[in-house]
This record gives sequence, structure tokens and C-alpha cells, in this order.
Amino acid sequence: MKDYKAYLFDFDYTLADSSQGIVKCYRNVLNRHGFTSVSDDDIKRTIGKTLEESFSIFTDNHDPEFLARLKKEYVAEADRIMTDNTVLFPETVNVLSALKKSNAKIGIISTKYRYRIKECLDRNLDENIVDIIIGGEDVEHPKPSPEGLKFAIKQLDLEKSSVLYIGDSTVDAETALHAAVDFAGVLNGVTTSDELAAYPHVAVMNDLNGLL
Repeated sequence: MKDYKAYLFDFDYTLADSSQGIVKCYRNVLNRHGFTSVSDDDIKRTIGKTLEESFSIFTDNHDPEFLARLKKEYVAEADRIMTDNTVLFPETVNVLSALKKSNAKIGIISTKYRYRIKECLDRNLDENIVDIIIGGEDVEHPKPSPEGLKFAIKQLDLEKSSVLYIGDSTVDAETALHAAVDFAGVLNGVTTSDELAAYPHVAVMNDLNGLL
């Protein structure tokens, strides 16, 4: 793998495991509305999608007002319990620190809210390591739209050829493809190596140490 001037990351299942918090938040909302048959694995398979997309899948309801109401309830649950139920992967701090020491730019592009990502990072990471965070509230079109990724590249004043996007899901792989940047998959989540390898990639790694 070549050296890049910037390493831009997805957050959930890429830098951190927030699956326990995500499952709890969805479960509390879904149970409240009588959707008790959705499994933990069903929930984990939607990590990386927007809240509206996920609730539509779980409930088979596509009404925007209904989905917006469930989203509001989820955000309230997440404000209460998400950060305490999110942990960085063991290698995350060391890998990001090493990349930063090599003078690379570090960024995060996620469907998760920026303030929630920052809450987690502030507990675990030097504030000078991450150069830019693009969250779900910062874009009009969520991933796999390349909007957030392209915006980060523009803000960092970089060429696409000097950027690597790292993520755990096919949504991330599609995002990199639409943005015309290199992609590296990481197997921290529920997406398989074969699923990631079906997209253009420079690597599919067991964990983030593969970047070093």
C-alpha cells in the first residue's frame, strides 16, 4: 500500500465499536412501538445506514413522518446512553497517532452525528490528531453519496489521488467509488471480506494495523 497524504475514516465499526449502544437505542425505540422481532444481528447489519433507512427496513414502513418520529426518539436515546456504550478499537489510538506522526491528515466521514463522534474522541484521543470530522448533520445527502468525502478533501486542500478512505461496509466502499478515491476495507464489523472485495480496493484488512 502506498503512502497517502490523508487517511479518511468511517467511524462505527471502523475506528470504534458502538454496536452495543446502537443496539440498545434501536431496541428501546422499536420495543416502544411493538417491533419486537428485530434481532441484534438485523440491527448490526444496518450500521452505516441512515436512521431513516434502518427504521424503514425494521418496520417495513416508508412514511417520512413516522420515520422522522422514530429518528427523534433514537437521538434522544443516543444522547442518554451512546457515548458510554462506545469504545475505540484497541489499535485505533496507536494507528491514528502513527499516521499523524508521518505528517498525514486524518479525517472522519460518518452518518453518525459529528457531536457524538467528538464526544467519544474527546475521551480517548489527543484533540490535535483528527483534522476534520464530517457527520450526518453536515451533509444534505448521506453516504454512499460522496458529498461528505468530497467536502473533506476540498477542506483539506488535497488531490483525490492522495487520499485513502477506510471503512467496514459496502456503503463505505460505494462512497469511495462515487468519490473516485482509493478504498481500504477493514473487517471490524459484520461485512465479510468477500463483500468488501467485490468493490475496487487497495486492501481488505483484518484491523487498522494493516495501514502501518
